[in-house]
Amino acid sequence: MFYCPYCGSIIKDDEQFCIQCGKKLPSDMYTRMEKPAPNRFWYLPFISVFFILAIIGSFYLFLNYKTTQAKELYLEGEQLALDGSYDKASSAFTEALSYKPNFPAAETNQVFMGIAKKVTNLLNDAQEQSKENSFNEALELIDSAENKLQNYNGEVVNELIKSISEQRNSIKLQQLTVEMNNDPTIEELKTLLWQAQAIKLEEATRIATEIRDRIIAYTFSRASELLNNKQFSDAKATVKEGLKYAPESDKLVSLKTTIEKEKTAFETAQQHRIEQAINAAEEEEKWNENEAVSLQDTTLEEDKQQNIVVKGKIKSLATVPITSVSIQYQILDKDGYEITSNEVFVNPNTIYPEENGEFEFTHYDIKEDVTNIQVKVTKIKWFVD
Repeated sequence: MFYCPYCGSIIKDDEQFCIQCGKKLPSDMYTRMEKPAPNRFWYLPFISVFFILAIIGSFYLFLNYKTTQAKELYLEGEQLALDGSYDKASSAFTEALSYKPNFPAAETNQVFMGIAKKVTNLLNDAQEQSKENSFNEALELIDSAENKLQNYNGEVVNELIKSISEQRNSIKLQQLTVEMNNDPTIEELKTLLWQAQAIKLEEATRIATEIRDRIIAYTFSRASELLNNKQFSDAKATVKEGLKYAPESDKLVSLKTTIEKEKTAFETAQQHRIEQAINAAEEEEKWNENEAVSLQDTTLEEDKQQNIVVKGKIKSLATVPITSVSIQYQILDKDGYEITSNEVFVNPNTIYPEENGEFEFTHYDIKEDVTNIQVKVTKIKWFVD
């Protein structure tokens, strides 16, 4: 039996190379007949491999331990942050980084804890300002705190935003309560209503209802007063303004309907009165043009020179002053034939309602005896001022 002098594998006599180790076999067949002595150090490679694997395994376990510790500290820091213990959370994240320096999440959270503490300090300062009734300053601090969180998200950020929202509403409610206690005007109440509606708290809702009721009461009272004075447009505008703040008020809606009906009734009555006034004015105008003068008396007399004197009196029945009243008359003989005719103006020139006027004219060319003649008024003319 032949053996490879290099690796000790069994070979055939006609083979030129060892099929196990691949080396060229010696041509001397004698050297192929002896099996080489076993290698006493065969185990050394295995030991080397074992030590290398042991070192690698130990290093892996060490790294795994550090990673585990870092993760545990990171989770602990997260919980502390959620509980609001930002200093302790910051320490936990710092320690996590000491176990695993390449830990971006821990590094980001460690930096954010500083911001969270600043936000908390701003909220505390805002609370102190609100105790001094410095509400605008307090709200500015709240806004500053909120602005610091703009570039962040996560559970801790959500909790901080929730705290900011709650504190903002609380401060606004305090401010609203103080202003309500200062007996605000109706215009101030309108502004306060918008503020109350923006606060998502039950007490703010109650205050908003109170403000709305006060606006309704004022609007109803003011609009009713205007309605009684027939100032319909102003009354309607007042109700319209009130409905902006209390759109579901049945009281104001009903008053609006009443105003519209009263306006229609008033305008109808006013139109009727206008028509009546026009008719009355037309009747009055006709009266003043046709029936304004009443002839009270007309006489014929002789003066000392035996001249015939015509005298008379009229009364104004007009409703306005009349002027230039003239009397046209005829003097007739005893048989009724006209002797002469004439026109004479009444004195005074302007005669006011219910006043009298007189006229007189002397005829020098009539020779008949006054007892044989008579006067007949044929026409009266006048002008209406």
